Amino acid sequence: MASNKDYYEILGVSKTATDAEIKSAFRKLAKQYHPDVNKEPGAEEKFKEIGEAYAVLSDPDKRKAYDQYGSAAFNGAGGPGFGGFGGFDPGDIDLGSIFDDLFGGSSFFSGFGGRRGSQNRAQKGEDTLVKVNLTFEEAIYGCEKAIDIDLTSTCEKCHGSGGLGEKRCNTCNGRGRVVSQQRTMFGVFQSETACPDCGGTGQIYEEKCSECKGRGYVTKNKEIEIKIPAGVDTGHQLRISGKGSAGRNGGRNGDIYFEFVVKEHPLFKRDGDDILIDVPLTITEAVFGVKKEIPSIDGNIVLTIDAGSQSGDKLRLKGKGAPNPNSGRKGDMYVTLKVITPTKLDRKQKDLLKELDDTDLDSSSEFKIFKKYL
Repeated sequence: MASNKDYYEILGVSKTATDAEIKSAFRKLAKQYHPDVNKEPGAEEKFKEIGEAYAVLSDPDKRKAYDQYGSAAFNGAGGPGFGGFGGFDPGDIDLGSIFDDLFGGSSFFSGFGGRRGSQNRAQKGEDTLVKVNLTFEEAIYGCEKAIDIDLTSTCEKCHGSGGLGEKRCNTCNGRGRVVSQQRTMFGVFQSETACPDCGGTGQIYEEKCSECKGRGYVTKNKEIEIKIPAGVDTGHQLRISGKGSAGRNGGRNGDIYFEFVVKEHPLFKRDGDDILIDVPLTITEAVFGVKKEIPSIDGNIVLTIDAGSQSGDKLRLKGKGAPNPNSGRKGDMYVTLKVITPTKLDRKQKDLLKELDDTDLDSSSEFKIFKKYL
């Protein structure tokens, strides 16, 4: 997939286009550039390009990933099987299914599933989305997990056919499609649909498979080992290509998308790749300054806090944040100082504070401006 493709521009819609507007634009362009209709050079490539654009923008998850990361969301970073966040392969596009949805089974797009044989073409298996709960530490440092998933597999008894004793369907004579006519005041309309007896395959069976109950596939629990890269966050996805549910008629297996849900940490907060932390200070630490040991995701570090620091002051520690799961580059750590006013004082502490209050503590410019308007 070229990194410079603008799918919105390809379909001629704005980035705020609704699903209906995207579908309408695709329908119009598909009719214009379909190879059966348009014989001009480049029409077929244009046709595939708009199909690719529609496959991304019509899918909420893929569109969200594209809007957020651009084409980088689909570049397959992270090694084999890692498709980025919301990974996508143009080879997964099933144009036949798209046209069936948009134009119906009787459309003129014969080369892409509109006519006979659409039920016999290879179909990719369904994709599976699995939510994976992670601790804050697992997300930051990365980990390996074994996940149990229920996936469909081709029935071994009937090899995916759904039955035993195959023979030609008499209703459609093996075509898989039947033609019907309807008379109206405007004339006779003819339509072609999938055969109701064989489901469009052109074949029926003497005996339904007892193992899969005629479905052609069975559901099995499988354990999938996944390696989670360091730095993932809630909403990030890991794509394992070709490990999902079985395809139909020899089609490739679907993909598995693991979407992460990261538990909040009691001290650290995430802002993208940056780590945020509040550090409490006593009054004397803020007044005199201090070298204070604080925690970070890389272990304890010593932070120099200047004398006269105020509550709410922020300090930036470059490169002390979370690693980016795609690039590996680390974000920053932002420390917010919080001066804590004591609520329980013994007699000696109270006397010291009263003695301090008798000195000229309100001589700063902030106090002077405030007093000016009293």
